[in-house]
Amino acid sequence: MTKGGMESVEVFTTEGKGRGLKAQKEFLPGDVIFAEPAYAAVVFDSLTHVICHTCFKRQERLHRCGQCKFAYYCDRTCQRAAWLNHKNECSAIKRHGKAPSENIRLAARILWKIEREGSGLSEGCLVSIDELQNHVDSFGDEEKKELRTDVESFLEFWPPQCQQFGMQFISHIFGVISCNGFTLSDQRGLQAVGVGIFPNLCQANHDCWPNCTVVFNNGNHEAVRSMFHTQMRIELRALNKISPGNELTVSYVDFLNLSEERRKQLKKQYYFDCTCEHCKKQLKDDLMLAVKTGESKPSADTVKEVIQLSKDTLEKINKARMEGHYHEVVKLCRDCLTKQEPVLGDTNIYLLRILSIASEVLSYLQMFEEAADYAKRMVDGYLKIYHPNNAQLGMAVMRAGVTHWHAGLIEAGHGLICKAYAILLITHGPSHPITKDLEVMRVQTEMELRMFQQNEFMYYKMREAALKNQKIQVMPEPSNENAPSLFHKKE
Repeated sequence: MTKGGMESVEVFTTEGKGRGLKAQKEFLPGDVIFAEPAYAAVVFDSLTHVICHTCFKRQERLHRCGQCKFAYYCDRTCQRAAWLNHKNECSAIKRHGKAPSENIRLAARILWKIEREGSGLSEGCLVSIDELQNHVDSFGDEEKKELRTDVESFLEFWPPQCQQFGMQFISHIFGVISCNGFTLSDQRGLQAVGVGIFPNLCQANHDCWPNCTVVFNNGNHEAVRSMFHTQMRIELRALNKISPGNELTVSYVDFLNLSEERRKQLKKQYYFDCTCEHCKKQLKDDLMLAVKTGESKPSADTVKEVIQLSKDTLEKINKARMEGHYHEVVKLCRDCLTKQEPVLGDTNIYLLRILSIASEVLSYLQMFEEAADYAKRMVDGYLKIYHPNNAQLGMAVMRAGVTHWHAGLIEAGHGLICKAYAILLITHGPSHPITKDLEVMRVQTEMELRMFQQNEFMYYKMREAALKNQKIQVMPEPSNENAPSLFHKKE
């Protein structure tokens, strides 16, 4: 079954897994299998005044809707593009006196669209909103209580003059949001800023070692002529060669967890038991739990003790990061690494987590040389665990490259930046802002590397002079959040 612009994929049904997507033709790494605009999307409550409500880009100065005083836009172009979806919301917020929570706003946008277009197949959609999974029957007591609260709040917000929907259908929409909401990120792809519903993407089943990745593209409204504008959308991109008839899969969770942990997370959030090959055979678990080998191999008790210490330290680190005590974070990392290094292997996830935090925080504190050492070790471990074209791997390699560059380690820095660029060209594509930034860095470091190879002494002299004349670029403050996960799950 194909529909408007979706000719390259087909919906099929499998036993035990329900619906899935299948390739209709061959794809190569980096190919866009399909791009899909949101059926409906909203900015998170905490960011409504700093993120554009149309393209979800973070901007310094935004224009506010003069009517409801709630919605913000980059400019008139984004405001005009939003009007069809914002019109009902605008008058409902004025009538209600305030904007409701993101969940209520998203449900309302979905139902206004159904009021306008009906709940059948809309253009370019392979399935209708009616057919999407809601998993309401699998909800626990706490989730059912939240659902009831959401439905009550929705009914208070929903205008009496609009089409009225039954309680069961409203509950279905909230269930769809709960298990199919997709995380939208800002233009740098580093922060989750909103949630949207993409019906076609919802059909892609999970695999811990998928053949596709999803990237959020904020679109472009800057072209002078509107015919060249592109709308905000998600892109499903191939990670490796895919043959016609192959199932298209994405990963709902970060791979950098033991198979048992991933399965628990998938069961809790998405209500299914993962039966992918990596979970069934526990592939890579041995690497993630690696311990030192050789004559001084640690005892099982010592390993258990160090892993427990690592877990306790990670909790303390989270607390210190929340309070902005970064020097305390560095001390905790150094102490933990001293205990981990004689016991844990280079790919052990507890060691890699500490190395990742240490390199990020030390970069922020301008202690680049020590940060670069930890970042290199982290990347070496990641390369043995992650899929070679994993987006999170690409971002980690990019961070490590930038850290080495700041540390004056131009050869290693340029090498890492080139490696990251090769990965992100596949996962994000050449026109994504992150890839464009990386291309600029790649050209700059290549130029510096040539200078370094011609005359090391002059290179360091020029670098020293350049650093004196410009303020050292402060690295972004370390975030307590992980990279945005694929699907948005209300905690």
